[in-house]
Amino acid sequence: MLLADRTALAALLAGIRRAARSVAWYVRGVMGEDAWDKYRAHHEAAHGTADPARPSERMMTEREFWRDQTDRQDANPQGRCC
Repeated sequence: MLLADRTALAALLAGIRRAARSVAWYVRGVMGEDAWDKYRAHHEAAHGTADPARPSERMMTEREFWRDQTDRQDANPQGRCC
């Protein structure tokens, strides 16, 4: 009986962890925090590894990406209250 309780508790905790990860993933997507991950995945799929002979296809660093993102939002504000 005790082993069954531990198994049930472990399954419950695993379910709670899975639900928490799902909520965190959703909130990251809604807040736009996954933009860097999406950019990196797209760039690697479209351009492959970095080619030093073609600097225009160089992948931005994470800092450059967020700076560029902020500059684009400032230059073209849409749907923001401030």
